[in-house]
Amino acid sequence: MATVMSSADSRPADAATSVNIALSKGRILEESLPLLARAGIRPVEDPLTTRKLILDTSLPQVKLTIIRAADVPTYVKFGAADLGIAGKDVLMEYEGDGLYELLDLGIARCRLAVAEPASLASRDDPRVWTRVRVATKYVNITRRHFAAKGIQTDIIKLYGSMELAPLVGLSERIVDLVSSGQTLKANGLVEVEHIADISAWLVANKAAMKMKRAALKRVVDELSAAVGSK
Repeated sequence: MATVMSSADSRPADAATSVNIALSKGRILEESLPLLARAGIRPVEDPLTTRKLILDTSLPQVKLTIIRAADVPTYVKFGAADLGIAGKDVLMEYEGDGLYELLDLGIARCRLAVAEPASLASRDDPRVWTRVRVATKYVNITRRHFAAKGIQTDIIKLYGSMELAPLVGLSERIVDLVSSGQTLKANGLVEVEHIADISAWLVANKAAMKMKRAALKRVVDELSAAVGSK
């Protein structure tokens, strides 16, 4: 059970004690809400239905900002949010500093993988690849993954429907998130390489961790306890 904040909870938050948490839309938002509730942080409006992007919560000093997943590290890095919850895939793809990865929240679990048509996989061996053509939105991760194996890449950046790329001849393979694998199967694709296990992480702005240490520590400790109680 989340501990009760101090008597300051009943007073308007000031800049030193206010905490803004950036949340990415979609699955992470949905799975974050029960975790935040166990930490005593409940939005006063339903973030799944409201059109508001900045939400007050049951704690006057804590607000939630709802943004695109890929923008969470940027908001946190530049101080527009003190804390953020983002998938490990987004953090791996992000090339920048200015934030700390504090805590694996253990939600929104999936994996990042290389997939290709089953017809190709039946006669293919990733161990002998020397050059591949890959469609993905994870350009940086994909480049690093194959470079570490000495494989040259032609990368085509897409923003959705990765499974379509091999079907229409746009690429031989894709790098994408996989959960149940049913979407791959429905489109005749199979996983051939595992890149990373993915889950949602709590990240923090480095400067805020110094300037708002007490306020952020309280929230981080509550979320850590909430993760441990699952």
